Amino acid sequence: MLVDSAHGTDPGRLSADLDAFAALLRERPELSRVLLSPAVDPMRKADAVRAVAARADFTPVAGALLARLAERGQLAAVPALAEAVRARLLERRNIVSAEVTTAVPLSAEETSVIARRLGEVTGKDVRVSARVDPAIIGGVVARIGSRVYDGSITRRLARLRQKFVENV
Repeated sequence: MLVDSAHGTDPGRLSADLDAFAALLRERPELSRVLLSPAVDPMRKADAVRAVAARADFTPVAGALLARLAERGQLAAVPALAEAVRARLLERRNIVSAEVTTAVPLSAEETSVIARRLGEVTGKDVRVSARVDPAIIGGVVARIGSRVYDGSITRRLARLRQKFVENV
């Protein structure tokens, strides 16, 4: 269960701290090599992680969690852990992410309209990440988790073709 503010830790802050540490591992290959190396003593890794956490002003819970992962040789799991905490936090806040694909780039206003309409369908606050794929010809394809809402011209043409084949 995600730690919450009733227990003394802001879940958003914990998520941000884990994201920051995962980014640090990605952006600093020399630090990552040392912290992920099985040849380095786990207690030295934990001390280094505590120092990084203190310097970065991480929450005490995040610092302790990262130090414990270092002691157990599990720092490689931090990116996946950060993603899981972020997903759980969004779920608790009733927020979902939607990947929206269009044939042409969307304006901010169009993105907002799509987010609002998807919110009406899902009953959640929808955060849209947009991508462009000219192959869909026109319309919109939205993916929320495993659910796909396909309003593309390509899909409509495929349905027309299927109906034509069935009626011939």
